[in-house]
Amino acid sequence: MAQALGESAAARGAMPDFAIEDACSGLVCGIDEAGRGPLAGPVVAAAVILDRSNVAALLRDRLDDSKAMTPLARERCYLELAAGARIGVGAASVAEIDRVNILRASLLAMARAVAALGIVPDIALVDGNVAPALGCAVRTVVKGDALSFSIAAASVVAKVTRDRLMAALGRRYPGYGWEHNAGYATAAHEAALAQLGVTPHHRRSFEPVRRLIAG
Repeated sequence: MAQALGESAAARGAMPDFAIEDACSGLVCGIDEAGRGPLAGPVVAAAVILDRSNVAALLRDRLDDSKAMTPLARERCYLELAAGARIGVGAASVAEIDRVNILRASLLAMARAVAALGIVPDIALVDGNVAPALGCAVRTVVKGDALSFSIAAASVVAKVTRDRLMAALGRRYPGYGWEHNAGYATAAHEAALAQLGVTPHHRRSFEPVRRLIAG
């Protein structure tokens, strides 16, 4: 059964901590996604279980909502997490996004991320207010990536993983700037769409891609 949580730490400008995790019992994982808004590329989710006794000082000092971090800080935290946390990553393809919509695709990616953990947590803390269908208890946390250390860790893993994937796709499809814009609707990306056309990795259900296809 999903339960929604709200906290005031974000309003205080505090860094994420383990307060929400402390209110849970059993094995806790944090879940977040990256890539709901772009015009191109999959949506990627991460599930992270932290060993709190082994959380590096770098993470304690710098880990935050991935959107509030510099690319270099995200990469450094990602490497620390990859070395010391249990991580599962899942994705939903462009075809799935176009078929079921971005929200449902995001929830599908989250379920795949949990499955990739190789272990079933007792409870999942999920960023946002919509719970994916998981084989464990779920608590949704609005602005969770700024509140929960586990969700913040998942946000970093999802963001770095997706940015790397989009950079690789950018090398295969030059001109769209995916290595810089990660598929988001920048002016340069939209100009490239008009000039170079739609690729197989563009979301056809998203504007302005849909408008270009319609002619």
